[in-house]
Amino acid sequence: MGKKKLDPIDIAAQQRAAEQIEVEQAFLKGMTTLRDLIAPSSLEIHSSHFRLGTKYGRTLYVYGYPREIYTGWLSTLINIDEVLDISMFIYPVDSQVVLNNLRKKVTQLEASMAINSEKGRVRDPGMEAAMADAEELRNQLQVGAERFFRYGLYVTLYADSLDELSFVQHKIETLFGQQLIFSKVASSQQEQGMNSTIPQMSDQLQIRRNMNTGAISTSFPFTSADLTQEKGVLYGINMHNNGLVIFDRFSLENANMVVFAKSGAGKSFTVKLEALRSMMVGSDVLIIDPENEYQKLSDAVGGSYIRLSLNADTRINPFDLPRVIDSDEADDALRANLVTLHGLLRLMLGGSQMTAGGQLMAGLNPAEEADLDQGLIDTYARAGITSDPLTHNSLPPTISDLYDTLLHMGGTGPALAQRLRKYTSGTFAGIFSQQSNIDINNHMVVFNIRDLEDELRPVAMYIVLSHIWNITRSQQKKRMLIVDEAWQLMKYDDSANFLFSLAKRARKYYLGLTTITQDVEDFMGSKMGRAIVANSSMQLLLKQSSSAVDVLSDVFKLTEEEKKRLANFPVGQGLFFAGQNHVHIQIQASPTEQGLISTTPLRNNPAPTQTNNGYMNPGEYSV
Repeated sequence: MGKKKLDPIDIAAQQRAAEQIEVEQAFLKGMTTLRDLIAPSSLEIHSSHFRLGTKYGRTLYVYGYPREIYTGWLSTLINIDEVLDISMFIYPVDSQVVLNNLRKKVTQLEASMAINSEKGRVRDPGMEAAMADAEELRNQLQVGAERFFRYGLYVTLYADSLDELSFVQHKIETLFGQQLIFSKVASSQQEQGMNSTIPQMSDQLQIRRNMNTGAISTSFPFTSADLTQEKGVLYGINMHNNGLVIFDRFSLENANMVVFAKSGAGKSFTVKLEALRSMMVGSDVLIIDPENEYQKLSDAVGGSYIRLSLNADTRINPFDLPRVIDSDEADDALRANLVTLHGLLRLMLGGSQMTAGGQLMAGLNPAEEADLDQGLIDTYARAGITSDPLTHNSLPPTISDLYDTLLHMGGTGPALAQRLRKYTSGTFAGIFSQQSNIDINNHMVVFNIRDLEDELRPVAMYIVLSHIWNITRSQQKKRMLIVDEAWQLMKYDDSANFLFSLAKRARKYYLGLTTITQDVEDFMGSKMGRAIVANSSMQLLLKQSSSAVDVLSDVFKLTEEEKKRLANFPVGQGLFFAGQNHVHIQIQASPTEQGLISTTPLRNNPAPTQTNNGYMNPGEYSV
């Protein structure tokens, strides 16, 4: 046969087909190479685990839940320091279908209970609880308050060896078991389990549990707050996710903070640690120290330690006026100080105090109030100070000058002078009746009032606060004011009002007030105490007495789980509130900070050690 001559068109078609085949082969080769790059080198499926390249994996599914479960129960699993894949599958169910099934279930339960009753059998609490739950769910579904879902929860864990995989599995099962949640290994279904937990929206295990809206909402995964900012000081470790709690209190709407704790729970340790770290970022620190706890820290940082006692040479004049620069405030400086002095003198003269028998001590009547007001104005006028700001640089008067003024005026003046005499020439003379001789121009200033008599302590705290407030208004810069054992001020209406006024106005002058107390019931039982908490954007709750837990739970809207923890926190752990968020915090100090802050020797060891999680063992430092 002769050769057939190909048409040029056929030749061109064959060439195009050959080129297309070549391009397809090259494309397929490229796709295969891409898969090889992103896929593991091998995949082995076994009955109880699988091997993905060099990693071992195992999938668990949850099949049992308790009758009641608290919000955030899943956070311990999500924040665990292990490599996990967690998948949740939620399928809505038509409410009418559920209602029909519940009606049948209730009928069965009622019939069973009736049979048991007829036969005289002992009641079955489990059946009664199931009956009550079914009826309650029927009511909620009927009015649309609840919906019904099918819920599946699968967890795939990874490790470098089978032994490590078993260890991680035991860890996960322990976390679940503590909450009466039961899980199993997906035996002979490891491939389906792996496919159900990788992000491809495929529920191949199909192991589900019935849940209503309230129950399923407790499994919301993103419940741990993160209080880490780009700037601020380190407060401790976030126990929810092992993150750092780094916060700048001056970034909030106000920089005030309250610290509640029982004795020995670590409140002073925490506050001293914050003060030390705040100084490193440029804050000045002022402290009222009733128990001589801050001297060691003050000496270490070169601070000023001012000891107030009747035998000391320290003097603070409550009649000092602030050197304010703002012209509007300069006009009101004298008036504001007169109001402050009214509160102080009511405190000094025995007003607004409850006796041991619950009776209110005699204070100042209207006539005495009016004469005292006139006496204060006349005392300043005799020193050449009037409402004119130009006269405010004159040497201020003292309580001794007020005594002379009252003694020589009519009305109730002489009687008031006699009640004031113990502060001018009597037992308490000297400390507050002469011109001021202190200077708080230092990065840390501590006012120690331990050696003052109990009767004089509230007066001293009031006068020191007033003096600090005047300096704060005169020279505005970032400052922290720490008031330890604030319950001593809250016992008196006038001093409590003054502390609240400080908390309310501190933000304007770049001042952060830290209020510390262990007498939670009395503090929160006071109207001013609750107002101070409301005007504090940060709160720290360390371990509390059982009686204080209920009070704080009502104020801070704590969950049942948080209430349980609050009474059982170890030393150095607590709840840290900042703005709208709060976390479970572990206070942690470095060995150097520990040496500066601690007021008693370390137990057993000369230096603190670290636990496996990197936290300082609470038993190794003193608070």
